Amino acid sequence: MVPPRPVRRVSGLLLVAALAAAVISLPVLVVLAVVVSVFLPGRWYALRLLAFGLVYLALEVAGLTVAGVLWVASGFGRRIDAPAFRTAHYTALRLMLDVLMRTAGRLFALRVVTDGTSWSPMDDGVPGSENAMVVLCRHAGPGDSFLLVHTLMNRDHLRQPRVVLKDVLQLDPLIDVYLNRLPNYFVTPGDHSSEEAIADLARDMGDEDALLIFPEGGNFTPKRRFKAIQRLRQRGLVKATRRAEAMQNVLPPRPGGLTAAVRAAPHADVVFVAHTGLEHLSTVRDLWRGLPMDKTLRLRWWFVPAAEVPREDAELTDWLYRWWATIDGWIDTSRRQEPR
Repeated sequence: MVPPRPVRRVSGLLLVAALAAAVISLPVLVVLAVVVSVFLPGRWYALRLLAFGLVYLALEVAGLTVAGVLWVASGFGRRIDAPAFRTAHYTALRLMLDVLMRTAGRLFALRVVTDGTSWSPMDDGVPGSENAMVVLCRHAGPGDSFLLVHTLMNRDHLRQPRVVLKDVLQLDPLIDVYLNRLPNYFVTPGDHSSEEAIADLARDMGDEDALLIFPEGGNFTPKRRFKAIQRLRQRGLVKATRRAEAMQNVLPPRPGGLTAAVRAAPHADVVFVAHTGLEHLSTVRDLWRGLPMDKTLRLRWWFVPAAEVPREDAELTDWLYRWWATIDGWIDTSRRQEPR
């Protein structure tokens, strides 16, 4: 259970104290990281993790400071929803994500490669791709949300994403402050109003907006896939069960969020996104033992204009499953092409 907002706000002060303590004890931390790196795979693995952690902590403190300045400038929160302040928050997020992703790329020698045709009019001039967008992404690994949001917001695309994400992410102070000020939705366990909330997010989307949904509802693991298929079987959904069993790399998608978004925003195009390279990272232990280094992360986008999106519930569900099967096949192909 996520603590109430006043309690969560205290964590911002703790971050300042943690950053100060880290800077003061930096020589000791560096020596410890060098020693620990000897016993870990990869070149200076613990030292790289320490550097990344310090950058992340510094960005948290800097971002919260900027958020405080914006709150005061908006009349102590009275005009925080005004378009100018919304744009300022998105700009601050974009700049911080850019620093974070560049740091990760340099420290861990990661490259992000986009396969296939881009959906952005600033890249390839795809007709109609200047519209509002509903972006559907597979969920595999703790970094995919950052990667995708950064891609949507970078200088090539300049989208203002609206994200549907788990409420536990509010434990991160920066995510908590910024995403609660912007149009996003945090899903709580047992939440039965998420589809209505998704419709509210989609309804007033403009040309610069993109609604990001993860239809699987969680990171892919073989255990979660087995449980998801069992739930479909128990509900008597024979066709969906067969289709889910045929997909080896993804969880069966839940159509409720897409249906709500398409109904509320029939003008929006739909973009499907797949990626590889992060799926083996599901826990903190996985991150410690297997953070990818010297690796290429692959992204693949499929653009579908609004006019080609089905409108009936049954057709939309069938369409979503067919696209998820396409994503499953692309993952198989990408893995076969990876160097051994």
